[in-house]
Amino acid sequence: MFDYHAPKNLLTDRVILVTGAGTGIGRACALSCAAHGAIVVLIGKTPSKLESVYDEIEAAGYPRPAMCPLHLETALEKDYQDLADQLFDTFGKIDGLVHNAALLGPRTPLDSVSAESWLQLMQVNVNAPFLLTKAMMPLLRQAPDASVIFVSSSVGRKGKAYWGPYAVSKFAIEGLMQVFADEQDGTSAIRANSLNPGATRTAMRAAAYPGEPPEKNPEPNEIMPAFLYLLGPDSRQINGQELDAQ
Repeated sequence: MFDYHAPKNLLTDRVILVTGAGTGIGRACALSCAAHGAIVVLIGKTPSKLESVYDEIEAAGYPRPAMCPLHLETALEKDYQDLADQLFDTFGKIDGLVHNAALLGPRTPLDSVSAESWLQLMQVNVNAPFLLTKAMMPLLRQAPDASVIFVSSSVGRKGKAYWGPYAVSKFAIEGLMQVFADEQDGTSAIRANSLNPGATRTAMRAAAYPGEPPEKNPEPNEIMPAFLYLLGPDSRQINGQELDAQ
């Protein structure tokens, strides 16, 4: 497991945006960031799930989060720009952006994947992170040391049979991270890295490996040290790296 012990005030006064914040790794990331002092912007398609996380953060006495329902599959460029304008008016900056939301898609040979499934998955897993990052750039530039985390996968670093458009989308995420990181290197205080969570006890993992005993994998909260490290000031010199949470 990633060996980092985050101080309790690590993210105080930081604004962290997390996509897919309603469940799984995104939910754990939102709660962990809030527990370390961050104002968390909860992004997801299901308002009821976001409300549950919002209430949990408030009940714990952490900084009040913001809730911004957004359906990444249908969102247009204007929707991302409207979100950026709203956040700029409210906070004036974004210190961290966690691209966590993703679809698993069909686990079949590529020549069996329908065009509809391919395009749907690429819209959520690749186009949405690009459009969201693009829209948030002015806010990221207002932060003293902004961090963008692209949640990746081992199959986005070495392709495997039957992982279909999901694997291809994660290769694209790795490329998006590398180009973005290289462009910001030496030109801004923004850093970008990819993070492979590894096998984690989530609904997506269960769908991908239905025969696997879930208890053999860590809970999402157990892999949070890697996220906290990348979102806090201790990683300000880390840019363009492919990291593993486990």
